[in-house]
Amino acid sequence: MSGPLTGVRILELAGIGPGPFCGMMLADMGADVIRIDRPGGNPAAATGHEVLFRNRRSMAVDLKHPEGVKTVLRLCEHSDGLFEGFRPGVAERLGLGPEACMEANPKLVYGRMTGWGQDGPLAQAAGHDINYIALSGALHAMGRRGDKPLPPLNLAGDFGGGGMMLAFGLVCALLEARGSGQGQVVDASMVEGSAALMAMFYGLKGQGLFSDERGTHMLDSGAHFYDTYETADGRWISVGSIEPPFYQLLCQKAGLPADDFAEQMNPDQWPEQKNKLAAIFRQKSRDQWCELLEGTDVCFAPVLGLDEAPRHPHNQARGSFTEVEGITQHSPTPRFSRTPADEPEPGRTPGAHTRAVLRDGGWSEAEVDALMESGAVAESG
Repeated sequence: MSGPLTGVRILELAGIGPGPFCGMMLADMGADVIRIDRPGGNPAAATGHEVLFRNRRSMAVDLKHPEGVKTVLRLCEHSDGLFEGFRPGVAERLGLGPEACMEANPKLVYGRMTGWGQDGPLAQAAGHDINYIALSGALHAMGRRGDKPLPPLNLAGDFGGGGMMLAFGLVCALLEARGSGQGQVVDASMVEGSAALMAMFYGLKGQGLFSDERGTHMLDSGAHFYDTYETADGRWISVGSIEPPFYQLLCQKAGLPADDFAEQMNPDQWPEQKNKLAAIFRQKSRDQWCELLEGTDVCFAPVLGLDEAPRHPHNQARGSFTEVEGITQHSPTPRFSRTPADEPEPGRTPGAHTRAVLRDGGWSEAEVDALMESGAVAESG
């Protein structure tokens, strides 16, 4: 792979969810990310991780075998970073904690991905995305008025507040290490990452402009001019006409009665205005509303399914999606003018590159054969 991180080597102690997302982000940008898989792979990663595992090599290592641990430590000597997503203390018990890895390479950046963080009363408790965004305040803010909190898939905890934050932290620490010559530990917590995603709303609440009551704010489905609406054919559209000129254009193009929609920013009027706007949008099909509103300053877009989004003319014009071995997925993002990323390569089976990684790391053929025979490492066909 090529990209702005070409020349950077990262070891990924394979896991599921946010860790693989972090590895994908780094590998998409050209980093040589080597996935350290367990022999046979992780059964929990068999579903839904094909895209997350793209663009990197995999070697299978038995981390409970002493020679397997030694193999990873030797790889650390010639790597820039390593990250893991175990519960606190697990990597240390395996002999692959920060102290051991950074003894092998003092410049190594060591990333840690957990839900609760490396310490604190909940550090050893099990959890998932929904729990972490619940603790950060993010989940409470999501949902419609009078209804229960609505989890936004696992985007805010696992991916936005977790994997992406870890990737950002690793790149920050790698930049610092180039100047200082010293590595450090990056402690990425999904609670704290999702709290960072809520920064603006904590700021608004501090100014008295955001309430703990769901569905009453301009951005959380409270306002009639910032919501989704069903159309005559049972499909959906989105409207985000916040600024007055955009709102005026919405009123003009959608033919909204001036008397009913004059007070845009009066929250007391929003519920009634929303009902009236919903009735108006149900009068035309989604395609008819697209013909009338798409591409204008109304701030409008159709709500597209996962089959539709890659086919939209805008996404096609920019190449926003690509297909890899029959799976439609996003193209590497963000884009770079001078060091663009390559087209993605598919994820490979655990251990597909074991011999190649060891040879690149300086192991002789005899050493590789000995490791294979001992069961410390394995390769797939």
